[in-house]
Amino acid sequence: MIVEQIMKTNVATLQPHHTIAEAMQLLKQHHIRHIPIVDDENHVIGIVTDRDIRDASPSIFHACEHLEDFQKPVSTIMKTDVITGHPLDFVEEIAALFYEYRISCLPITKDGKLVGIVTETDLLHTLVQLTGAHQPGSQIEVKVPNLSGMLSEVAAIFGKRNVNISSVLVYPDKDERYKILVFRIQTMNPTGIIADLKSEGYTVLWPNLPGVSS
Repeated sequence: MIVEQIMKTNVATLQPHHTIAEAMQLLKQHHIRHIPIVDDENHVIGIVTDRDIRDASPSIFHACEHLEDFQKPVSTIMKTDVITGHPLDFVEEIAALFYEYRISCLPITKDGKLVGIVTETDLLHTLVQLTGAHQPGSQIEVKVPNLSGMLSEVAAIFGKRNVNISSVLVYPDKDERYKILVFRIQTMNPTGIIADLKSEGYTVLWPNLPGVSS
């Protein structure tokens, strides 16, 4: 999946001369937490978050004494070292950027101009969609040798029971000789398929149902 499939294209922006008060109003109006700051040609030159505004705002106990703080331009509080993505980047790649740089949003640019934005919420929603976690079903985790062809062999067992697989995740085991296959399947009763997996010699890590022979 690529970024342009999940990014929001109707992006609320401000320019550097706009005030902190205007930024506060924009956040409230659109129910957002991030505002890209752009120049006259729609190039991203900074970003302001709700946290930046909270940090810059006077204490509620002294707000009336410092109303001029809200009239300062957003250029005084915006972050300028903005990491951006491209519409054709893979979602997995930008997820790694979120993790590596501990960011909560990523402006998306094309030919140097802002065309969209992706937030943590967008990534979480995408993960739920990709894994099928929002649909009724069951999850099965199987430990297999770290060898080529293991995924197709295990998937064939599901096929024999005509069990539809919604998604598959693969991640390494602590022992590098093995890997973990996580299947999301469209059945509420996985007992039969678990028994089949175990009878074929596979280790089912989850669910570990009592009464199912090992």
